[in-house]
Amino acid sequence: MSTALGSRFDFTVPPELSARAPAEARGVGRDGVRMLVGHRDTLAVEHHRFTDLPQVLRAGDLLVVNNSATLPAALTGRLPDGTAVALHLSSAEPGPLGTHLVELRSAPDVPGAAAGYYPPEATPARAGLRIALPGGADAVLGEAFTARLRHARLTLPDALPAYLARYGRAVRYGYVDRDWPVEAYQTVFATVPGSSEMPSAARPFTAETVARLAGRGVLVAPVTLHTGVASPEAHEAPYAERFTVPATTAALTGHVRAGGGRVIAVGTTVVRALESATGPDGVVREADGWTELVITPERGVRAVDGLLTGWHEPQASHLLMLEAVAGHALLARCYPEAIEHRYLWHEFGDVNLLLPD
Repeated sequence: MSTALGSRFDFTVPPELSARAPAEARGVGRDGVRMLVGHRDTLAVEHHRFTDLPQVLRAGDLLVVNNSATLPAALTGRLPDGTAVALHLSSAEPGPLGTHLVELRSAPDVPGAAAGYYPPEATPARAGLRIALPGGADAVLGEAFTARLRHARLTLPDALPAYLARYGRAVRYGYVDRDWPVEAYQTVFATVPGSSEMPSAARPFTAETVARLAGRGVLVAPVTLHTGVASPEAHEAPYAERFTVPATTAALTGHVRAGGGRVIAVGTTVVRALESATGPDGVVREADGWTELVITPERGVRAVDGLLTGWHEPQASHLLMLEAVAGHALLARCYPEAIEHRYLWHEFGDVNLLLPD
């Protein structure tokens, strides 16, 4: 999938455009990041700050947000020979086999960081390998799930949330300058713990922004989708993730669209959750479970009219979803524009609002 995608979107992101710290540490505030607005039908693009969002949207629009909270899902472990490794927990609850999905990375000096992804030919991971974890816990690796992820059985002294709160740190990658507390990886909507990585499209929202949206007549409704760990090196297709679409949110999407409003997903996780709860008739219904849905331009979208998202690498499978929502032509306009104007990438970076006209 990533090879085909790379041939459709041929661009290079300069390394200096990686956001290395949260916006507030850069002196601009969460809601001060930049927002490139692209219009699907006219292919027009506009440069804004995120604080302009209430003026860009219109009364009767519905923003659907992900209320999943980020876990401190990075743990420092040791192999039987004493080698330190970073273990990233990719699922907050066991899957159908009673195992968690984990990723092993070479351990950097700072416990919460992730120095490097082990390629398949170099990984120490193998079935039966025991990784000692802090506090007398351990993880025993099982079979491979992908080239990067493996099943693992965890033995913990406490319930997982309590254990991670004591010993875990937020997952971070090499482009981030240092460890930041897990609070830096929470959004204003985060109420249901379970994500290994932040649903980052919603990071620029503040309580003030939400209040201003309400004052403009823009509605906000939640879904839950707990994200697994991605990888900046291995651009894999999405795998199964836990999600919930409440009955009230499902009903509101239908009400808004019937009244001529637009359903705008805040993040690719929201698109996946909503589309997983949508039938062939285009009706969103209450849903709860695991989704393996992969959204492509060929499949299209049925429930979502627009999308607020971060900036993605040219090999990222997320771009298939963005193309399904916004079309190839608009993305081919937005990404060169963002690079030319020095927009910042990754979870602490700037955002892209893709709208129908």
